[in-house]
Amino acid sequence: MSKNLVIVESPAKAKTIEKFLGKDFHVLSSFGHIRDLAEKGFGIDFENNYQPQYEVPKDKQKLVGDLKKAAKESEIVWLASDEDREGEAISWHLFEVLGLTKERTKRIVFHEITKNAILEAIENPREIDINLVDAQQARRVLDRIVGFELSPVLWRKIKPSLSAGRVQSVAVRLIVDREREIQKFSSEASYRVTAVFLVTDKNGKPVELKAELQNRIKTKDQALQFLEKCKNAQFQIENIVTRPAKKSPAPPFTTSTLQQEAARKLGYSVSQTMIIAQKLYEAGLITYMRTDSVNLSSLALNTAKAEITSMAGEKYVHVRQFHTKSKGAQEAHEAIRPSYMNQHEINGTNQEKRLYELIWKRTIASQMADAELEKTTATINISTTTEKFIANGEVLTFDGFLRVYMESTDDEGEQENSTMLPPLKVNDNLNIQTIVAQERFTQKPPRYAEASLVRKLEELGIGRPSTYAPTISTIQNRGYVEKGDREGELRTFTTLTLKGDVINDAEKQETFGSEKAKLFPTDIGIVVTDFLNEYFPNIMDYNFTANVEKEFDNIAEGETKWTKTIDTFYKQFHPVVEASKARSDHKVGEHILGTDPKTGRQVSVKIGRFGPVAQIGIADEEEKPLFASLLKNQSMETITLEEVLELFKLPRIVGKFEDKEMSVAIGRFGPYIKHDNKFISLPKEEDPMTITAETAIALIQKKRQDDANKVIKVFPEDTELGLLNGRFGPYISYKKKNYKIPKKQDPALLTYEDCIKLIEEEDKSDKPKKKKRFTKK
Repeated sequence: MSKNLVIVESPAKAKTIEKFLGKDFHVLSSFGHIRDLAEKGFGIDFENNYQPQYEVPKDKQKLVGDLKKAAKESEIVWLASDEDREGEAISWHLFEVLGLTKERTKRIVFHEITKNAILEAIENPREIDINLVDAQQARRVLDRIVGFELSPVLWRKIKPSLSAGRVQSVAVRLIVDREREIQKFSSEASYRVTAVFLVTDKNGKPVELKAELQNRIKTKDQALQFLEKCKNAQFQIENIVTRPAKKSPAPPFTTSTLQQEAARKLGYSVSQTMIIAQKLYEAGLITYMRTDSVNLSSLALNTAKAEITSMAGEKYVHVRQFHTKSKGAQEAHEAIRPSYMNQHEINGTNQEKRLYELIWKRTIASQMADAELEKTTATINISTTTEKFIANGEVLTFDGFLRVYMESTDDEGEQENSTMLPPLKVNDNLNIQTIVAQERFTQKPPRYAEASLVRKLEELGIGRPSTYAPTISTIQNRGYVEKGDREGELRTFTTLTLKGDVINDAEKQETFGSEKAKLFPTDIGIVVTDFLNEYFPNIMDYNFTANVEKEFDNIAEGETKWTKTIDTFYKQFHPVVEASKARSDHKVGEHILGTDPKTGRQVSVKIGRFGPVAQIGIADEEEKPLFASLLKNQSMETITLEEVLELFKLPRIVGKFEDKEMSVAIGRFGPYIKHDNKFISLPKEEDPMTITAETAIALIQKKRQDDANKVIKVFPEDTELGLLNGRFGPYISYKKKNYKIPKKQDPALLTYEDCIKLIEEEDKSDKPKKKKRFTKK
């Protein structure tokens, strides 16, 4: 065994580090945390100053044994987990569980996995920072208390299996609040007036000059009056202002800005970005990817300067040292950047290449000169009114950092690219070609995408770099929020066009409001949010959640004892939970819509066992209530009495096929056709209220064909064994487990014996893989 044992949290990281160290070093992985709070109960000793009750999970026990053995056989153990709070906690848990001593243990940290960084860390070890560990323990304990105390309340009041969390519940609230803003929003129309003039360019050729009226006009009548005034008007250049302008590059990436820009430019989800960035970091290609710092090391600044000089020349160099604005930046102390600035491209998957290129460009651009522009504004006088037309032009005189990179934005408003204006002089008379007054509408607030939600959380001080991606994944996985697309709606707008002396009034149509990959609250998410807002306003308060994060920062800086923070929180929070339990046990989230005209019974919508349901009647009546599931595109917030009554027309008989009835209904998993005791799901585009017999028959026949094509072969020797066609090709199905078929093998020619052999081979090859995670790397 080697003299030195290095323990990291990831096998990929272990593999990269081992390349840089000599034969005296052996690198093993802990595969993340080796212990956590006990699964049963709170895992917290409330009688002993909130001490966490940790346990090693069963799937980590053999690994811990292997690490203990390796540690005993080594002279020095180097704990090299990540440098953030979670990484520090992993090192502390290793120290405690493996029974290490301070004399034989060294803690090393590094921002990047390069040879120089690793060797420098070995030369400058430190002890475990217990303040960082305590900050992580405080987060884990507080979040466990919130989850374990609130979740049972939700089970009783709303629906079993729900959960609540300190950060996740606030994130859902943001999405719910935005949805309600959108529902309340009332669009207002106005008229945007643009003019096209004909002027001559420097070569004497006629060119168009486009200008826009200073202010928008509120009504159609006012727009018509303005165009009437323009019929006999003279148009003259009143003023021309030319001024220089500059654009500066954005700082290098932090975790949140990388997530936002990868979403805008590459279409990656927040969690996808972090998975790819983790791989790049562990391969030694970029610095640590969980950081809220925009700082660059002096080495990075110097190598960036050299790279820009080589690539574009000295005039493109402008060295900047950005500074982190957020107080208590708790993660790594450097921005996300390439480990080697002269490495423009990497080997890897297409996703890895694209994300690396984005990081490289952003870092290089941050050290490049400002882009220089010349902006020109021409004011055009109208002889018959005091209104003015404005023409704007812009020309790039020096591209600077734009040669490499330009940051994207989330703005969804109308954007026009400015171009250079033709030569103009004050008092020039202009020939009008057309004036168009087009009806425009105010835009509703945009729904959050994953990236814009991250930006909002960061803005409010909620969460930290390591928590954004897990929070957004959690609220989707638990069914509080759905990510999806919405088709736009059709609307009519008016266009008034003045050409010569004639005003043309035309109505046109456009699609508006289409959305892609946006976050929508589910009915359950809305009901849970409303309940928590009513009974636990502190937990749902944005400032409270942000202040808790500041408390964690204070603990990390050694200014506060973590147990004191937990004690203060628990003594305020626990009585509120107990008080909520004492309230009446009625279910929350029920909306009464009116009365059923046929029976006179109450009609309502609420959260049922399997999601939102409509109900006719109440439990206290002699006649049992009737229930119907809401359609996928319906919401408890917006559904009307008429729409609910339509749901009770299901199940609906749509006709007969092969002398058996076809009926349409809605079940736990959505609308379906029932025929001959078989169930066929309806595609999204089919409405259960209007589907015809012909369509139903076609779906039944398609299902039969799909089922027939799925089975390649069955074997009388064993009814549990079958050869099937799947989404990714043919496979063997045996005892509820799937097995691969080699590509060169024709599935139709496989015998029973061949299948058993392939099953045995795959089962045999799986066993060493499980052991492999506990052996040397």
